[in-house]
Amino acid sequence: QVQLVESGGGLMQAGGSLRLSCAASGRTFSPFAMGWFRQAPGKEREFVARIIWRGGTTYYADSVKGRFTISGDNAKNTVYLQMNSLKPEDTAVYYCAADTYVRPGRSANSDYWGQGTQVTVSS
Repeated sequence: QVQLVESGGGLMQAGGSLRLSCAASGRTFSPFAMGWFRQAPGKEREFVARIIWRGGTTYYADSVKGRFTISGDNAKNTVYLQMNSLKPEDTAVYYCAADTYVRPGRSANSDYWGQGTQVTVSS
């Protein structure tokens, strides 16, 4: 059974920073990549960032490029999202996910999902 657990969400004023963490566990679980996605009220889930474990290539949505940074520890299947210069439009439930096979770098789909953590940015 694969389990992803996110932490680090909360309430922040615009311009502030938050760091999200996600730990994946499961017997013989070796994802190809891990990423972050978000869903705002009334909107579809969207891609935020992805890191490919082999080589460390990262991908970002245009809306967060230059403000958010994805990083992680392959050996521990742990991924982080450092979010700086937060904007009210970043308010959403943020989900961690893991890919078990190759997907396009900015795909909004993945294979295993966490429960999500709320991020609220006030103006």
